[in-house]
Amino acid sequence: MRHLNSATGFPAAITLVFSLAALTGCGGGGGGNNPPPTSGWTAGMFPPRANFEAKCATPRSGIDPTTGQPYLDRQGTATDENNWLRSWTNDFYLWYREVPDQNPANFATAAYFGVLKTSATTASGQPKDKFHFTYATSDWIALSQSGSQLGYGAQWVILSGTPPRQLVIAYTDPGSPAAVAPANLARGAQVLFIDGVDLVDDNTQAGVDTLNAGIAPATVGEVHQFVVQDAGAAGTRNVSLTSANVVSVPVQNVGTIDTGSAGLVGYILFNDHIATAESQLIDAVTTLKNAGISDLVLDIRYNGGGYLDIASEMAYMIAGPAHTAGQTFEELQFNDKYPTTNPIAGGPLTPTTFHATAQGFSAPAGQALPTLNLPRVYVLSGTGTCSASESIINSLRGVGVDVIEVGSTTCGKPYGFYPDDNCGTTYFSIEFRGVNAAGFGDYSDGFSPQNSAGTVGALIPGCSVADDFSKPLGDPTEGRLASALFYRANANCPTGPTGAAGPAKPVGSLAASDGTLIRPPWRENRILRR
Repeated sequence: MRHLNSATGFPAAITLVFSLAALTGCGGGGGGNNPPPTSGWTAGMFPPRANFEAKCATPRSGIDPTTGQPYLDRQGTATDENNWLRSWTNDFYLWYREVPDQNPANFATAAYFGVLKTSATTASGQPKDKFHFTYATSDWIALSQSGSQLGYGAQWVILSGTPPRQLVIAYTDPGSPAAVAPANLARGAQVLFIDGVDLVDDNTQAGVDTLNAGIAPATVGEVHQFVVQDAGAAGTRNVSLTSANVVSVPVQNVGTIDTGSAGLVGYILFNDHIATAESQLIDAVTTLKNAGISDLVLDIRYNGGGYLDIASEMAYMIAGPAHTAGQTFEELQFNDKYPTTNPIAGGPLTPTTFHATAQGFSAPAGQALPTLNLPRVYVLSGTGTCSASESIINSLRGVGVDVIEVGSTTCGKPYGFYPDDNCGTTYFSIEFRGVNAAGFGDYSDGFSPQNSAGTVGALIPGCSVADDFSKPLGDPTEGRLASALFYRANANCPTGPTGAAGPAKPVGSLAASDGTLIRPPWRENRILRR
């Protein structure tokens, strides 16, 4: 997660640390100058990964919940685990030629995985691979299937990570500790103190540690005290929050906006491509279809992605068969060892079509999906719009659907992977690139609205608009939604605060501010099932 730092003595304003077993392996490992493994190591020579698979420093026992069969783990060493990682990376990593080949006996497993990636950068100077991480397998299963996550059910956003800091709430999950009484926290609430520490100005290591512990509790049942200022409030109030395993609600605020003679506009806040989103999206689209909407605003400003199959379903439900029948949703491109075959799932490489039926995540497999049959869609975006969410944008553009982007440049992830478990750790290493029906997939610096300033990604029609935390999501006067409605009516961007394309206002303003989402890396992915 991204945590808050003090202004001095730390490497950056926002440091990336992983709170859920990230970059941890199954066992220990050697120190800096250990001798080569007894099995031998020769640079450039890669034994089959099967030689090392499930040979674990600490084998698991019992039943594997994913197969219903006993674990296949057997006694091995940390070097065995590293050798598996090395051969696995050489087989499947998209940029395997750019990975330095280093002795696996010289690293702990956690550290070794961290160096098995490219160090190249994009045209804008960003790391080409900024999506390389791990999870404890048990945590990954819980997260990906239900969206269960330890916390309070509040999506934090850091608007300023160093003093004077600013931390606000983007949204809360219904029924979560943050959302229900007596906390009643909502979008735009600013956190001023945590457990007596001044979040805005405290500049000590002890203070920062207290703030981070309150933002990201480590165990269920922790109680932390917050002082908050609600959006629009003159004063502050005290809030006590108790941590819990919170099941996220990925689809929220479904409704319509009456624009008079111009017809009804539908609105969906879609935050995560997790299993439960499938049935919720079907319900949302059914509701809007029955209402007779003529346009849709899909709010994915905080959606980091997830299952690519769900993105395919959502794109189909927006456009319908007239645009998508027989068309490519996304075509996968693996490394040059596999120009015509899928090395993970097996079989020939064939384009993925738009799913016209549910895939069985949380709705009955094979159920026909409802469709809106729209020729265009208005997408509200942000820096947290990643991966599978970007696939919705790219795939629809590939089949001639007009996508109007209102918000900020997306994160830029045309890549994805199949999660792979070994010895209780699930590894996420980029294995493929996705392109649309027109063969386009070059958006490693994101999608940018047409009038964006400065460094931009792939430009598409729309308006650059900073986030507006002063209004509820789905409120027609909220900055990004208001700009989308203006563009719909006028075919151009508004001027002034609603359509501001320049820099965000100084820290303190909630009406036009972009920030950094505090969320785990599993929520910024394009994930395929085997």
